[in-house]
Amino acid sequence: MRLPLAFERYRCEIDAELRSVLAGRESPLYEMMRYHLGWVDEHGHPVQGSVGKCLRPTLLLLACEAVGGAWHKALPAATAVELVHNFSLIHDDIQDDDRERRHRPTVWSIWGKPQAINAGDSMHTLADIALLRLGDQCVALEKQQRAHHIMSEACLRLVEGQYYDISYENRLDIGVDDYLKMIEMKSAALIACSLELGALLGSDDEDVIRGLFACGRVLGLAFQIRDDFLGIWGTQKKTGKPSGSDIRRKKKSLPIVYAMEKARGTAKRELLNIYQKDVIEGQDVDAVQGILDALKAKSYIEEEAHKYLKRSLEEIRGIPLVPSAALELEEMARFLVERDF
Repeated sequence: MRLPLAFERYRCEIDAELRSVLAGRESPLYEMMRYHLGWVDEHGHPVQGSVGKCLRPTLLLLACEAVGGAWHKALPAATAVELVHNFSLIHDDIQDDDRERRHRPTVWSIWGKPQAINAGDSMHTLADIALLRLGDQCVALEKQQRAHHIMSEACLRLVEGQYYDISYENRLDIGVDDYLKMIEMKSAALIACSLELGALLGSDDEDVIRGLFACGRVLGLAFQIRDDFLGIWGTQKKTGKPSGSDIRRKKKSLPIVYAMEKARGTAKRELLNIYQKDVIEGQDVDAVQGILDALKAKSYIEEEAHKYLKRSLEEIRGIPLVPSAALELEEMARFLVERDF
């Protein structure tokens, strides 16, 4: 599936700003970060290209442009949210015991969990340092302080969402409402933060800023629901993870939560028995996928993702935005719900 053009328009500038934040930092700790960001291999040798879509910084810069702002001035904030996102990924991989991300070994699987925690913690601190560069862009001090507050609150919500996500793995009483509460924090918080920061740095209109925050919130829900879809029905070639990987990890993703609410009789008992096991084997994955198929869970997940997509599009169309940028925001929203990776 083709990436929206907005990803390419900002990509070189985002990458240059990220590299600038890490420039001159030469200890092995920073080489771990450069590895995670896709700039070097595990021996520190440069590699071509970079990994990751830079979704959140792209949304931030597009939001800034959409409200009539100069997007270059928002680059420090875009860099900061990308560093926050990547710090969370390093820690997620540790907590989930994931050995592969973006078709490469994870940081902890090469350097060990203690050092990977150090890399993640340091990357979080670098995000704060990156955000301080807003002063170099002549952003008013009041807006700088507000931007710090917005990002810090989003970080807290992200970590709180991760707490719930992990705690749900050992519970069998999680409902759809519980799930939505969790992903609103874990996934939607940083996407909403990105759109809010972009609007803040490009406009003084509080209604516009609130509107793009609301758009980011529902778009973040749609994004995570699509991720949950790919976690069960995606292909390893596209996602970098084996088919059914979320089932093996006993993640309470939306398809599983839906199945636990809707299954009855033998199917319900089988599902609960599988999720009480210490280790889920291949035949268990097949059994769960069979139950999901019987409940038409795949169609339900697709419908839910498109429900939130529709709400995000309504939010976009209700905000006075630069027309060309508004169309790009709509294209980005559709991409997030239709992507296969």
